[in-house]
Amino acid sequence: MPRNPRNQRYPASEDLPAARGGSPPARLWRARTELLLLGGLALLATALLSAAHQGRWAPFVLVAGAVSVPAATRFGRNWIAAHFWCVVSRHRLQRTCLETTLHTRAGRIPLVLWITPTTTGEKALILVRAGISAEAFEAYSEEIAAACWARSVNVYRHRTRAQLLIVEIVRRDEAPGATSPGLDRLYGRRAWIPLRSELEEPPDLATLPLAA
Repeated sequence: MPRNPRNQRYPASEDLPAARGGSPPARLWRARTELLLLGGLALLATALLSAAHQGRWAPFVLVAGAVSVPAATRFGRNWIAAHFWCVVSRHRLQRTCLETTLHTRAGRIPLVLWITPTTTGEKALILVRAGISAEAFEAYSEEIAAACWARSVNVYRHRTRAQLLIVEIVRRDEAPGATSPGLDRLYGRRAWIPLRSELEEPPDLATLPLAA
């Protein structure tokens, strides 16, 4: 029977340790988007207060234009919504690792190195810890999909670096002619191995030997 991380990985008399919050650098990395957003808002508020104190209103007009123009266009709204779901999925992935056995005996969870929107949802590049593999994420794909409020989840392992994997979160069908709003193309395609046989690409007919 193939190894399934859903089964208890430790002796029955030993409970799985609770996941820890992680080291300070890891916590800062997990909250990087929120910290950058708060820092930007703080700088913006400081600049606006300084401009108001000096009686200059041009910065207010520029800020209003910078906010209203993206919100008034379909591309801007889609971009904002796509990156909002990236933040949500990153936190939900981390929560799934905390609530399942996707953490080490020391309580450390995998790191979400990067997450980007795609035409069907999001793709997350993950660095796993010692004792965790891509197969473990595949075993919990249904839990990850439910936690991220998605349709399904696909897991891909790097061909030469087993500690790296991609979790593809599928929320919708790909619309004809749709272009990706993110940078998922930078991940490449040939470097990743799907853990489900139905996700493998068909062979290139031009490279197959001809029948005798």
